[in-house]
Amino acid sequence: MRLSTLLSVVTAVAVAAAETIPAAELVSSKAHIVPGPLRVTELTFRVPLDYDDPEGETITLFGRSVTGYEVPIVPSDDEDESSSLPYMVYLEGGPGFGNREPQNHPLTSTALERGYQVLYLDHRGTGYSTPVSAKMLNQLDGGEDAQVEYLRLMRQDNTVRDCESVRKALTKGMSDNQAKWSIFGQSYGGFVSLSYLSFHPEGLREVFLTGGLAPVGKTAEQVYESLYPRVMKRNTAYYKKFPEDVKNVRQVASYIEEQGGSIDLPAGGSLTVPRLMTIGIDFGGAGGFDSVHTTIMNLKMSLDQFGFLSRASLAPMETFTTFDTNIIYAILHEAIYCDGPGDVSGWASDRVARELNLFSWLSSNGTVSSNSSEPLLFAGENIFPFFFDTYPELIPLKGVANKLAAVDDWTHIYDKKQLAKNEVPVYAASYIDDLYVDYEYAKDTAALVKGTKTWETNAYYHSGLRTNTNEVLSALFNLRDNVID
Repeated sequence: MRLSTLLSVVTAVAVAAAETIPAAELVSSKAHIVPGPLRVTELTFRVPLDYDDPEGETITLFGRSVTGYEVPIVPSDDEDESSSLPYMVYLEGGPGFGNREPQNHPLTSTALERGYQVLYLDHRGTGYSTPVSAKMLNQLDGGEDAQVEYLRLMRQDNTVRDCESVRKALTKGMSDNQAKWSIFGQSYGGFVSLSYLSFHPEGLREVFLTGGLAPVGKTAEQVYESLYPRVMKRNTAYYKKFPEDVKNVRQVASYIEEQGGSIDLPAGGSLTVPRLMTIGIDFGGAGGFDSVHTTIMNLKMSLDQFGFLSRASLAPMETFTTFDTNIIYAILHEAIYCDGPGDVSGWASDRVARELNLFSWLSSNGTVSSNSSEPLLFAGENIFPFFFDTYPELIPLKGVANKLAAVDDWTHIYDKKQLAKNEVPVYAASYIDDLYVDYEYAKDTAALVKGTKTWETNAYYHSGLRTNTNEVLSALFNLRDNVID
């Protein structure tokens, strides 16, 4: 283990409370009035790339704060009288995704009605926060090793440090109590929230989670061993709803094989049978079955009418999973489960699938018969090495991805002892039929984190915050407001 990594581990676990995070440099702040009406302030900050080297290279973080706005009868000298409202910071899922605009976000209106101002802060490496891309990484001196080291700094532990750095900048001059803020973690944003509770609880007033009770203490291999039975269950439900797709999927897959196993996509990359079968990632959200069926029907109709796959039929495959524009989602997905030295992701999703012999298309000698009555099974939220052969933005990073999969000296991302003595209120929505975050593991985490109140439901899927906003947010705030003796 490198000495720098060892020191980082000791710092993160043994003396986390003593870690000093410098305040971010506020680079720019520009306010605009948008329909709502809302006052949206676009903020940019400068923070260290590596907090172990605070005087070294820096990166830019981007966020939008939002408050309500009313046109004043008498203009005020104070440009934003609501700036003293307590912050709620929204942490997006992924990993690898930036935030949508506040006026289009399901959390905004409820949070503002509750008296918060909301900060939508893009995680480092995503959105407008120095977003990672293949070309950007290629500009680093040092080749693949330098790219690996850069990407290692893009996990949830450093996102927490970024949040603390920004918090200190935005709350400068406030008392310690006033300077605390609330955080709201959706999916992977909940993983970040648990890291926040582990290492910097002093900055938090309360925590809200939706589908974000991370599998603390579980390895990447355990995560995928628990995932695949849920994926198989969703396949059964899908083909029950669309039995005609047993034949339709095989028709499309057989055509791809007839073309040599690979079809060039209009904007680069290629469609293979394995890539086709990963669109089952949508099975975990409301309407996911329908989006997969529409995609399959689109391809089938092109074959039936023209005998080939038209550009219009292929284009949706390019963006069905947005690895090309959000590469962290692919290249660091398994790394978010690696908690400390000894944890190696090792392409866990692919390895477990092969050990269980789940997908015929994953075999190198697998062939597809268009006449078989057996359904081809879709994968779920799984990362496979072949993504780095078929997605144009990932192809140059294949060597980097393999090196990241072999890393065995990751820093810690959770502190179970701190979580067990947690004093920050936690309110969590947990989805019983969640395809992406295992419900049983979520219950274990809720039991671990002291003071966690949970609302559990089988009425909504992982996308509940977006699709059933009022119901989910009402349940969360009821957890906070109700008194249980």
